[in-house]
Amino acid sequence: MQVSDFDFDLPAELIAQEPARERGTSRLLRLDRSSGVLAHHVVTDLPALLRPGDLVVVNNTRVFPARLLGHRDPSGGAVECLLVSRLEPPDATGAELWEALVHPGQKLKPGARVIFPGAITIHGEILERRFFGRRTVKLWAEGGVPMDLAVDAIGHMPLPPYIKRPDSAGDRDRYQTVFAQTRGSIAAPTAGLHFTPELLAALDARGVERAEVTLHVGYGTFQPIRVESVEAHTMESEPFEISEHTALSINRALDDGRRVIAVGTTTTRTLEHAARINGGRIAPGRGRTELFIYPEFEFRVLSGLLTNFHLPQSSLLMLVSAFGGREPVLHAYQEAVAKRYRFYSYGDAMLVI
Repeated sequence: MQVSDFDFDLPAELIAQEPARERGTSRLLRLDRSSGVLAHHVVTDLPALLRPGDLVVVNNTRVFPARLLGHRDPSGGAVECLLVSRLEPPDATGAELWEALVHPGQKLKPGARVIFPGAITIHGEILERRFFGRRTVKLWAEGGVPMDLAVDAIGHMPLPPYIKRPDSAGDRDRYQTVFAQTRGSIAAPTAGLHFTPELLAALDARGVERAEVTLHVGYGTFQPIRVESVEAHTMESEPFEISEHTALSINRALDDGRRVIAVGTTTTRTLEHAARINGGRIAPGRGRTELFIYPEFEFRVLSGLLTNFHLPQSSLLMLVSAFGGREPVLHAYQEAVAKRYRFYSYGDAMLVI
């Protein structure tokens, strides 16, 4: 199977640069898995498209402002640092080791010093070069302030690279789901961005159950596939957690023959990974997943998927194609382009069911 089999043409003007004016007002394209029939809706139609007894599972990860802007010390050259993952807990001085993407990487060799000024100033030192332009960076905040507090004070929301504008104050709210709880992602689980308290209440009134998992989204969600054969691609490891309540809810739904609807590809990978390592059941606990889902994958949990529209030749599009079928999904994307749907993180939604 070739990566090029998942290509499609997308006019640049359909890549959403801003969220919808009001959360929850996006369009929704429905794909019937059994017939391939498409129907056009809005997100607020979701309760009517689901059944009483359906179980909707969301990802409650919280995005942190992982993008730091500063300069080299002492030369003053501009520096950008995207925090990818914490490698070690704070030492006795409060300093932490992080894996990060640093720009301009070619000039920032081990030993280089950087400063990120603001209400709380963060200092850093490049310690080691890693793969794909990453660095090991030692970071500490002035005054011994905990790094999480310092990052929250001066960091910028890590908008995806296809959003060609600086982040704004409004992105701190809009690039975050209403059920975000557990800090740790550098990208939003974007299907969850469509939900509002009113929509959640409408789902409750419809008799649709809800459960939560946590998967912290890493930089791998943005990385291009660098191989020609789909089967040769590997995913980056990401941490997840499933509570006892969620495991019981999902297993009960499966036993009852009720549908489990995943909100987003991150939720999908969490559930299907858990099922694969537990004989088709969901067990509570923490772990990491590198699960890569592409056509011919055997789903053990999902009956439905709510997702955004994804990049051509991406692992996310392959996951949706595995669930809905490559040809029906690509046909749906052609329809979405023709009908001027908005694409990617701040774009419209698709329900495959």
